[in-house]
Amino acid sequence: MAQLIFSVPDMSCGHCKMRITKALEEAGYSGFDVSVEAKTVTIDAPDADAVKAVIEDAGYDAVLKA
Repeated sequence: MAQLIFSVPDMSCGHCKMRITKALEEAGYSGFDVSVEAKTVTIDAPDADAVKAVIEDAGYDAVLKA
C-alpha cells in the first residue's frame, strides 16, 4: 500500500474532520490522519480514486498531493 496525501481545501473545522473521519471509517479505512490545520488527509491505501470518492461523497473536494 502507498501512503496517499490528499489536499482538502474546504476542510475548516472539527465538524469537517468528523464528517471525513466517519466517511472513511464507514468505508472500511483505518490508520489515517485528518488534519484541519494542514487541510490534508493522509492514508495508507491501495486505491487513490476510491479514497478520493469517499472524501468527495462526504461533501469535500479532494486533490491527491502525493
